[in-house]
Amino acid sequence: MKSPTKPPIVACPTCGVAVSWTAENRWKPFCSERCKLIDLGQWATEKYRVPAVEREPEEDPPLPQ
Repeated sequence: MKSPTKPPIVACPTCGVAVSWTAENRWKPFCSERCKLIDLGQWATEKYRVPAVEREPEEDPPLPQ
């Protein structure tokens, strides 16, 4: 018989508290609703950004005839 495996433990992205990655933890990967809302606020105020490289627009491919 296999012994039950322990759920992974991750650090809350906002405060760093250890969080158990289980189905019962409704705020994962955060430790609480507060930390989740703080993170959302950071994205909303553009303190977090995903870097992007702007490219020249490509020419439209020829239409089939």
